Amino acid sequence: MLLLSAALLGSAAAAAASAPQGTLVPQGRYLMLDARIAGTPVRALLDSAAEMTLLDPAFASRAHLIAGESVTGHGSGREAFRARLVAGVTIDALGLHLTKQAVAIADLGDVGRRLVGARLDVILGREIFDAARITVDIAGLRIAVVPRGHEPPGVRLPLAQEHGTDTLPVRIEDGSPVQAAFDLGNGRGVLIGARYAEQRNMLRDGRMVREEHGGGLGGEVRRAHFTLRSIEIAGLRLHAVPASIDAEPTASDANLGLDVLRNFRITVDFAQHSIWLAPRR
Repeated sequence: MLLLSAALLGSAAAAAASAPQGTLVPQGRYLMLDARIAGTPVRALLDSAAEMTLLDPAFASRAHLIAGESVTGHGSGREAFRARLVAGVTIDALGLHLTKQAVAIADLGDVGRRLVGARLDVILGREIFDAARITVDIAGLRIAVVPRGHEPPGVRLPLAQEHGTDTLPVRIEDGSPVQAAFDLGNGRGVLIGARYAEQRNMLRDGRMVREEHGGGLGGEVRRAHFTLRSIEIAGLRLHAVPASIDAEPTASDANLGLDVLRNFRITVDFAQHSIWLAPRR
């Protein structure tokens, strides 16, 4: 079984002009990064929670990649989807040259059309985060590989893996610490796992709840949308944070998206199971 990101959204055109290395390109609510897959240039959606890089079949054809083993994938949509694996692929991004990578080919057309209205060629997954220590400034639209020889600025938090996604400790509405996915592919605020929301009685405690549409690979879903009174991350308390329910059985208790993570300058090192968060204010 292939488990993929909880929030696979975005749009890119392969013919877009290249951005300078280390520049994040905003596309709607999401972040794009110029890369090369099997030597073919592409503007890819950046998704730290995707277990592997995903290619649309049309792009895979341009890159002369031939699909192999068929697997089942799970995104944030209502249904599983089919993908085919390709081994031995090179990924170039941020000055990194990664060889012998396994990627998956899956139809990204629905995600682009339904959520963004344009084509999505590639979702660039966690491979670059596994390979190096990386600093990300969402508000400043900057991303770079940094050396491991010094302690980065900010509060250091441990990372733990849940269902192939790296998570960090947070505190929600003064509850006990829970693990929250670090998800640069989530273009919104916070996703709350349905089981955790039930434990905390979040949808039946008098707060306003409305329905919204969401979901990535696997099709559209409807989610309960509400407001968290507060969330505390690395000592910074944020108030009135938009949140939605993630009903997937593999969902973490929480998932931190760009609207929350943009409050920090981030340094992340998956290999060393650490993340440093320096508040921007």
